[in-house]
Amino acid sequence: MKEKVENFLQSKLSQFVLKSEPINSNIPTYSIKSEGVVPVIKALKEDSELKFDFLNDLTAIDWLGKRNPRFELCYLLKSPSNKHFRIMLKAAIEDGEGIHSITSLFKGANWPEREIFDLFGIEFINHPYMDRIILPDNFQGHPLRKDFPLEGFGQDYLISDLLHIHQEE
Repeated sequence: MKEKVENFLQSKLSQFVLKSEPINSNIPTYSIKSEGVVPVIKALKEDSELKFDFLNDLTAIDWLGKRNPRFELCYLLKSPSNKHFRIMLKAAIEDGEGIHSITSLFKGANWPEREIFDLFGIEFINHPYMDRIILPDNFQGHPLRKDFPLEGFGQDYLISDLLHIHQEE
C-alpha cells in the first residue's frame, strides 16, 4: 500500500510533494507544501483505490529554534477500506502564516483546527468558525507555543501576591 501512495503522490500531485529525509516511523510520512494541503487530501480521499476517507488526527508542532519554518501541521489519514492503512502528511508553515482549512473535506476537522488555533495561534483560512474553543476569549497568547511564559502573561502579580501572603504568616 505504501508504494501505491508514493506512486499516486509522485504521478498526480508531485508539484505539492517535498523531498524530505526519511523518518523512522511505522506510519509512512510525506512532507507537502502548505498550499497543497487541500488538493492532496482531497485527491487521497476521493481516489477510488486509496480511499483515505477518515481523518484520524490533526495536530501541530512548534519547532522554535530547531527548524525553519517554525510550525508543522500533521494530518493523520486512515483508509478503512484498505485494512485501515494510515499515512501522515506534514505541512510546514511560518509564524503568522495561515493554512487552508480542510473542514470542507472532513467535518470532523472543525474542532481540531480550532484547538490548534487556540493553543498555537495558527489560523485556518476559510474555516467556518475560527474562534477559541478551550481558553476564554480574553486569554492572552497561545500556551502550546514554546515561547509562552510558564506563568502566563499577566500572571506575575498573582505569584508575587501569594509569596507575600505566605511571608506574612
